[in-house]
Amino acid sequence: MPGGKERILRRRIGSVKNTKKITRAMELIAATRVASAQEKARAARPYSEQLTAVIENLAASGADVDHPLLREVEDVKNVAFIVCAGDRGLAGPYNSAIVRSAEAEIQALRSDGGDYKILAVGRKVTDYFEFRGFDIDTSYTGFTDGPAYKDARNIARRVRELFDSGEVDQVELIYTEFLSIGTQKPVVRRFLPLESSETIASQGSGDDEALAGYNFEPSAEGVLKDLLPRYVEARLFAALLDAAASEHANRQRAMKAATDNAEELITKLARAMNRARQEAITTEIMEIVSGAEALGSDKKSEIEQVVALEPSLH
Repeated sequence: MPGGKERILRRRIGSVKNTKKITRAMELIAATRVASAQEKARAARPYSEQLTAVIENLAASGADVDHPLLREVEDVKNVAFIVCAGDRGLAGPYNSAIVRSAEAEIQALRSDGGDYKILAVGRKVTDYFEFRGFDIDTSYTGFTDGPAYKDARNIARRVRELFDSGEVDQVELIYTEFLSIGTQKPVVRRFLPLESSETIASQGSGDDEALAGYNFEPSAEGVLKDLLPRYVEARLFAALLDAAASEHANRQRAMKAATDNAEELITKLARAMNRARQEAITTEIMEIVSGAEALGSDKKSEIEQVVALEPSLH
């Protein structure tokens, strides 16, 4: 029967093996979802590119418009932060890197005498800032690992309300940019006010002469007014898709590391259990030998006593 130490190690090995099965399954699921998130990002790219191309066309035709989304404030005091992280953990440094970046930006703003509003995208963002006593304007949860365009539209609606009403002078977008399956980085980018249409156009294809020959109805300015809100939604949706792909990539790496660590721990525990078993066997053998020697010694004493008594019997 195995000793107490061996039983404890056997139970620990069984527990680690069960954990390894879970982390391995989560790794495979995350790998599948990374591919799905990348596909969604590729599927959404043509819309964003076409929208930017139309704005290029408008800029090339000389359209200019005084739109609230283009309003610049010289002395920025009130800033809204759209902070995009995940609803769940077990994704390595993904969530912590985002909230640390956001907190640093907020503290820098407060030290300069400014005020802030937080639009928290993801339960981890909400929990982090609520626990530390920050004021959260709006919280959006339940879709971070698979965002839809309607989610971007809902967030953009609230952002526009804050910006158009003058409650905030600027909006910053904080999310994780997906560069490749092995590289993602937290970024902080100005979201509102938008650059001018000419600046947006300069970031596009640059084929302004070919695009400038179109006529717009009712006017180029009217079309531009309708497109700018959609441009905001498209930018936000692209950021959400990047964040989702980054979350799955980080979770895949974290779960792979956990699986590898579990395998290493199982090996160490198995070696310790084998040593404990060998020690128990050695102890049992020593006890048997000692018992046999004791029995042999007792038998020898009895024989010597009989031999000593033999002369007196005769």
